[in-house]
Amino acid sequence: MQTEARFWAIVPAAGAGTRMGSDIPKQYLTLGDRTVVEHTLDTLLSCERLAGVILVLSPADQRWTGIQQRYTQQALETVNGGAERCDSVLNGLKHLAARAGDDDWVLVHDAARPCVRPEDIEHLMNTLQGSGEGGLLGVPVADTMKRVDDELNISDTVDREGLWHAYTPQMFRIGALRAALQQAVDNGHPVTDEANAMELAGYRPRMVQGARDNIKITLPSDLPLAAFYLQSRQSS
Repeated sequence: MQTEARFWAIVPAAGAGTRMGSDIPKQYLTLGDRTVVEHTLDTLLSCERLAGVILVLSPADQRWTGIQQRYTQQALETVNGGAERCDSVLNGLKHLAARAGDDDWVLVHDAARPCVRPEDIEHLMNTLQGSGEGGLLGVPVADTMKRVDDELNISDTVDREGLWHAYTPQMFRIGALRAALQQAVDNGHPVTDEANAMELAGYRPRMVQGARDNIKITLPSDLPLAAFYLQSRQSS
């Protein structure tokens, strides 16, 4: 008798986040009463359907030790990351191999997206669990899109019909994602996200609309905006 596929999460957090212009990696910046990565982990760990969460850290990370005691009683494990995001996710997938089946689902979520809504994670799982292709959270592009040259002069206006912003979590079958990422690495194809690797492997991931406040903290101006979104939810 076939067992029901389980859900797991991988959070790549091995990057330095140089665009923030800070000596502190963005996942460890303070956001309210916690760090960015704590907000992210707390939301994921509140999802009862997740069997476990794998946090992928830089081997040189010395900041996690000051936080990890908060999570000793929770379904959270850490592994070392690699040079690129795809290497870190692959390490997380290999770590899962001992307890997760290839047909289980994995949700890869950016450590620097602390505003993801639990209901959007549930919506993603409910929407995709009966499919074989997987998919990701995102939102349709709402603004007029312009293409520019090297000097930032507009070369043309891009039709936004069918264009979406790609967010995370991105949810795929563990075996399929592992094979797609390994194939991309072996072929020297740089991939921007997990969906990109799946596309290169011949899959057609599905976009699942989520909330626009699921922002990624990349620039200094993103931090107060994320704080505003989180505070707004607490007061509502």
